[in-house]
Amino acid sequence: MDKEELLKKWLADEMTQAERDSFKTSEDYALNTEIINAARNFKAPDFSANEAYQSLRLKLKRREKSVIPLISYKMLYRVAAVFIIGVVTYFAAFRGDTTVVKTIANQKTTFDLPDKSIVMLNADSKVAYHKREWNNKRELSLEGEAFFKVAKGAKFDVKTSNGIVSVVGTQFNVKNRNGYFEVKCFEGIVDVDSEGRVRQLTKGNTFRLMNGVLSVDSTMVERPQWIDNKSVFKSVPLFVVLDEFERQYNMTVDVKSIDSSKIFTGGFTHTDIHEALTTITDPFNFKYTISGSKKVIISKGQQ
Repeated sequence: MDKEELLKKWLADEMTQAERDSFKTSEDYALNTEIINAARNFKAPDFSANEAYQSLRLKLKRREKSVIPLISYKMLYRVAAVFIIGVVTYFAAFRGDTTVVKTIANQKTTFDLPDKSIVMLNADSKVAYHKREWNNKRELSLEGEAFFKVAKGAKFDVKTSNGIVSVVGTQFNVKNRNGYFEVKCFEGIVDVDSEGRVRQLTKGNTFRLMNGVLSVDSTMVERPQWIDNKSVFKSVPLFVVLDEFERQYNMTVDVKSIDSSKIFTGGFTHTDIHEALTTITDPFNFKYTISGSKKVIISKGQQ
């Protein structure tokens, strides 16, 4: 019997006593016995899910120390948030000194600038300036209308969407409304630069740019009349007057049945709505009706 056949019978415990005695004397017996005994003594370890999980976590942690970790989306969001906060803080530090003064319809206000210049702001208007930089650069932006009493000092600039008004120490009024830009000088000298049109105004002079048309006029009054609660106009379309009426009374005017492009010269008070509407409508033989608390209807009167 060959060795392979004999080994199979030995592993299956099918040898006769004579074959077993003969196999024990062979040179392969000791090696095969050692292998078999080792196999019989082998026992698979008990499996524990919890221990396996903890072991795996430990191995992963060890591996993370030697591998550059990938940044998760949550980490990216945190980094982005920190960056944004930093940027906002940066701009706040350099732009947080901006002072904005606004008025709503039917409201006026007066305030001082850092150099004690005085600003009187008409209804529905806005002024913005950098308080921290004021001593180095006297400059502000204006939307709407304001009267300025400028303290003497360096150049003083009022920037609007229709032009720049520059002075040193003087009193002047700037009106910057839709399609209407007007500067009146009440004291000193005022330089106006609007769309390439440059003018120097002295006391009593008026610069007006309306829908691109320039006109220069004069005034005899000592200060803007809106400060005394009266709006005054000279040769302007009626819709300009009604726009100002809406601001001063916080009302809406319906002009669908009239021609609001008619030219108006005159004014209206800010303290009596019926008197104001009468002085606006009478020159054209119009009539008015107050509808509710926020609407005025202007229509044609009897011919």
